[in-house]
Amino acid sequence: QVQLVESGGGVVQPGGSLRLSCAASGVILSFNPMDWYRQAAGKQRELVAAISSGGILNYADSVKGRFTISRDNAKNTAFLRMNNLKVEDTAVYYCHVWRDRRDYWGQGTQVTVSS
Repeated sequence: QVQLVESGGGVVQPGGSLRLSCAASGVILSFNPMDWYRQAAGKQRELVAAISSGGILNYADSVKGRFTISRDNAKNTAFLRMNNLKVEDTAVYYCHVWRDRRDYWGQGTQVTVSS
């Protein structure tokens, strides 16, 4: 069974940085694409960044140049490095994989950007 566990959220001032982690079990991230999504209060969940099994990266326009998605194959863990955070980045962040014709989501980690 696939399990995804996020960590690393918190409260940070505008311009600050955080690194989110997504520890995976039941799926090998180097063989399976994975994504980071976020959902702000009152808004729909949106795709933030994606990494293919071959390592191709994609980002939402709103985070390009500030966020970096990566993975550690040995630890079967994905990361989202977030720099120059803005108030509008405040949201619950989720890692996601599509496997066996269904979605798997982590429990989410809250990121709050506030002065």
